[in-house]
Amino acid sequence: QVQLVESGGGLVQAGGSLRLSCTASGTIFTINTMGWYRQAPESQRELVATISSLGLTKYSDSVKGRFTVSRDNAKNTVYLQMNSLKPEDTAVYYCNAEGLRPVWYTTPRDYWGQGTQVTVSS
Repeated sequence: QVQLVESGGGLVQAGGSLRLSCTASGTIFTINTMGWYRQAPESQRELVATISSLGLTKYSDSVKGRFTVSRDNAKNTVYLQMNSLKPEDTAVYYCNAEGLRPVWYTTPRDYWGQGTQVTVSS
C-alpha cells in the first residue's frame, strides 16, 4: 500500500520560512514527477511546484524566486523550501506523486498526501 506522508507545515509570520517534506512509502518501483499543490479556503487546488525524476522543475508564477522544490529519489522524498512567505500563501499544501508504479508491470497512477496546513500571519 503506497502512502504519501507530509510534514513541516505550521504557523509563521510574513517574511518567514518553512520547509515541507513528503515521503512516499510502501512498495515503489518508480515515480515520474513529485510536487506540491495548495488549496486555500473557497479556492481550487493549484499547482505550486513540481520536479521530475530527472530534476526538471516547474513553479507557479506566484512562488517563483521564493520557493524551491527538491527531491531525493533514493528516499522517494520531495521537499519544498518556502522563503519570504506572504499571507496569501496560506493554504493546505498537498503532496503529489505522478506516474507512480509500485512494481514494473503495473499501470502508473497518481497519489496524493493528506495535506498539511500552512498559515502565514501578517
